[in-house]
Amino acid sequence: MAEEDINIEDDAIALEDINGESEDINVSGLVDFVYEKYKRAENYRENDEDRWLRAYRNYRGLYGPDVQFTEAEKSRVFVKTTKTKTLAAYSQIVDVLFAGNKFPISVEPTQLPEGVTEDVHADLQPKPPAMLNTESPYGFDGDGKDLPAGFTSNLELGPLEEKLSGVEDLKEGAGTTPSTVTFSPAMIAAKNMEKKILDQLEESGATKHLRSTSFEMALFGTGVMKGPFAVDKEYPNWNEDGEYSPIFKTVPQVNHVSVWNFYPDPDANNMDEAQYVIERHKLSRNQLRNLKKRPYFRKSVIDACIDMGETYTKKDWEDDLTDYATGETYVDRFEVIEYWGSVDTEVLLDNEVEIPKDLQAFDELQANIWICNKKLIRVVLNPFKPAKIPYMAAPYELNPYSFFGVGIAENMDDTQTLMNGFMRMAVDNSVLSGNLLIEVDETNLVPGQDLSVYPGKIFRRQGGAPGQAIFGTKFPNVAGENMQLFDKARQLADESTGLPSFAHGQTGVTGVGRTASGISMLMNAASSGIKAVIKNVDDYLLKPLGENLFSFNMQFDYDEKTKGDLEIKARGTESLMANEVRSQRLMQFLQVAGNPALAPFAKFQYIIREIAKSMDLDPEKVTNNMEEAALQAKMMQDMLPPQQPAPAGTDPSDPTGAGGGTIGTGIAPTPNEQGFTGNEQPQGQQANTAATQTPSGEQETAGQLQ
Repeated sequence: MAEEDINIEDDAIALEDINGESEDINVSGLVDFVYEKYKRAENYRENDEDRWLRAYRNYRGLYGPDVQFTEAEKSRVFVKTTKTKTLAAYSQIVDVLFAGNKFPISVEPTQLPEGVTEDVHADLQPKPPAMLNTESPYGFDGDGKDLPAGFTSNLELGPLEEKLSGVEDLKEGAGTTPSTVTFSPAMIAAKNMEKKILDQLEESGATKHLRSTSFEMALFGTGVMKGPFAVDKEYPNWNEDGEYSPIFKTVPQVNHVSVWNFYPDPDANNMDEAQYVIERHKLSRNQLRNLKKRPYFRKSVIDACIDMGETYTKKDWEDDLTDYATGETYVDRFEVIEYWGSVDTEVLLDNEVEIPKDLQAFDELQANIWICNKKLIRVVLNPFKPAKIPYMAAPYELNPYSFFGVGIAENMDDTQTLMNGFMRMAVDNSVLSGNLLIEVDETNLVPGQDLSVYPGKIFRRQGGAPGQAIFGTKFPNVAGENMQLFDKARQLADESTGLPSFAHGQTGVTGVGRTASGISMLMNAASSGIKAVIKNVDDYLLKPLGENLFSFNMQFDYDEKTKGDLEIKARGTESLMANEVRSQRLMQFLQVAGNPALAPFAKFQYIIREIAKSMDLDPEKVTNNMEEAALQAKMMQDMLPPQQPAPAGTDPSDPTGAGGGTIGTGIAPTPNEQGFTGNEQPQGQQANTAATQTPSGEQETAGQLQ
């Protein structure tokens, strides 16, 4: 049995709780366990490291040690097409993800199944939360309660709870009538939770971290993010005397994790299958000391590690990533290994880590372990409910048989090699053909002369015919053929990456691409290649990240206003459609929904918000909620002048109030026309239906003009 959905008690789950600051505990077995996993993961990804190094060199325009040049090859030119394609893919990903000017995550109520009543009204009975002082390893206080499935926490249903447990969209107030506005508590909770999550992401700089992740995903094929984890953030504050008195608050944090420091379970193809993950940290003395401020880090052991000195050993690939490689193996940093994953319960017990009795029946438990200089500086059971490894890894191009995906650089590796080769040959040939090859017949020259050639040079000839001692030969120029092959290789790069050259600014597009509609068609076709990439970001990064933050807030940051049966939506793919097209379609739908017969079925609030998004406007700033909309409608109604009753004897259908004269567009009324006020006829006598002359000369009756 594994620890998946159990509720971990927040006491007695950390090594420091039981053993205090003591170093004299037997943890060698646990340290060996982590390093064994670390070594296995490191060996498994050696081939991936070779791919990443080659990708990095192609991006930087550097030849690797495997490229050997002959003496005849003079040119060392490197065409950085890989860099152009990588930046183009990165820009497309970023443009799509942040097209709505906010982090592409939303929270919505769980959808009702078909056949369930749409309006379930209940009396609102606030229930005071039972706050329990339960301490978590992350420094948050939980509420000690589990929210029933399908239940909005601020409603007290009593005996209806069992019958309505599957209904998520409960509505407050009386029944729905044309004169009242009802609202969904689940929707309100969703908006509150969404605002909280977006605020947390903003505070943690998630936008910057997502950009870094997107870049590595495009270049190396995999982007990694971590979170949430708790940090103590300093907020500037000055008291009344002008003294700086900062406020420290524990907040959730998300970070970008470089793929070079990420070591997943070698037997897993994605994070859902991973039994463990290891992150390698390179910390300075100050960074290591700052760990003592975080919960459940063993302070005395950290001090002992600092006294031992920096022992960071560089990997083989680290010198290749720097432009200032010194060749030294050791640097002034500490290597810290962070382990997240399953640990056998027996291993924890054997290493004197006390486990609550209700957890000892499980074969394995989720734990977080930190090691520095072969010393255990932190051991704590995974505080999340359910236990989940807080890492997200998104592939650029999914490789179903490996954890790591395929990036732009790998897809065009061969074409990059071809382009470099053809360009070098073209350059060498151009240099050779652009100069004369000098031939010298030394038998016709005075011996001992300098044979170098330059303008104004004088040679002393001792015999032979004039002009036969020194003469030049022109070498043929075949650079054009090499450039044709270069262009062909570049076209292959377009096809292998799915990023045509015109999509990132290359000119020279011919045919249909020279028209506006043609360019639009080409750009739409080019954007289809990025659709699968954005879908991977949604499925493997954004949605898990949002779910982690949602669970984090539900567990550690109790707020009654955010509780409900909610679900996380990743909105990256929504931005694939051009904003202009989305806005046009939304406006068309709004016109259709204006039909009185269809209006009751349309969600106008959602439509208005989406129209604002398509125009790159913040819907929170330019749209009203239901309550504000109702108030605004009432204010506008009050501002309208009161309707005056129609005078007796007048036709209510006559807008002029003059007696119902017939006025058509561009046609002046004529005397004797029915309803014309200039007619002086006895009462009861009807005006004759006179024919009027249209501007085109055709006859039209006055009755047709009414």
